[in-house]
Amino acid sequence: MSGDILQRLSTLNLNIKHLNLLPHLPRLIPSSLPSPSPTVAASQVPTLFQEPYILSGYRPLKQDWRCYLLSLFQKHNESLNVWTHLLAGPVLLLRWWANVGALGYTLDASSLPLTLFLVSSLTYQFLSVTAHLLQSHSEHAHYFFFFMDYVGVAVYQYGCSLGHYFYASELGWRESYVGLMFLPGAAFFGWLSCAGCCFAKSRYRRPYPLQRKICQLIPTTLAYILDISPIVHRLFTISWTQEPSLHFHALQIASFLLSALFFSFPIPERFFPGLCDFVGHGHQIFHVFLSMCTVFQLEALFQDYARRRDTIVEVFGERQLWWACVSFPALFLCCTLTALLTMSHVSKQLQGKQGRDK
Repeated sequence: MSGDILQRLSTLNLNIKHLNLLPHLPRLIPSSLPSPSPTVAASQVPTLFQEPYILSGYRPLKQDWRCYLLSLFQKHNESLNVWTHLLAGPVLLLRWWANVGALGYTLDASSLPLTLFLVSSLTYQFLSVTAHLLQSHSEHAHYFFFFMDYVGVAVYQYGCSLGHYFYASELGWRESYVGLMFLPGAAFFGWLSCAGCCFAKSRYRRPYPLQRKICQLIPTTLAYILDISPIVHRLFTISWTQEPSLHFHALQIASFLLSALFFSFPIPERFFPGLCDFVGHGHQIFHVFLSMCTVFQLEALFQDYARRRDTIVEVFGERQLWWACVSFPALFLCCTLTALLTMSHVSKQLQGKQGRDK
């Protein structure tokens, strides 16, 4: 089964040879639509948009919005950042459909956390695609879309928590202090990771100091440690031969840790400045491993759901299931408000900057 999943995940990777076709695709666009401008060097865009060791492939600012939408088919240094998550969505939906057919699924209280996990996964992928596709329009757009990207990350974290708690946790863990505080803690740390990333993005300017990375990584690390705790407990207390889902849970942890590595450090582009501008820089690899993590999670949670669905309501109670799931849109709303409030502060700063420039 894992070999089949890995084979399907290969669709996330664009064939490098096919990237040569991307600059020619805009020629197929009707003349009535604007055509994206050629990419430029890092020195030709503001410092805000410059990524370490990425020397070319930047899209000029202030083009028509449609140019950035059409840049989906243009070769630039964000192309694979967009396509890795754009292709991951259909992969998730195909695996969802396959699991529904193979394992069965009915939409009720017991399956609601599984549904919300899928919704959270598609949400973070959609917001990530939007951010990487449209952020080059202006400084205002850059901040706004990445703030919303942080909302997607927080929602995904909580969606994972719901799935892990209701389908993968053991009684001994649930009766522990961590288990008793898990759901409110997961919601709080989800919001905190969004708030921390928004603060770091708005507070610090390039070249970014270490404090920015700390503000981003500490809340998200705490959120992940809590979210994954029922899985880690289960991996060390349950026989892997009895539960095949544990192999997928182990794969999702390995994929996430690799994604965190490439998110935290600019590798391999640090060692090959300019050679990884279009293909192979760390953020692209981060996207691939994070997408793999999500697919492995889906496989594991579907197997856990199929094994426990008849007892979920009895074990947790229908009221707890509904309250936990109602908190999902509440968290989304809180994170969105946090992003918008931070955006309001940034907008005032940008307006003051424009006034000084005049």
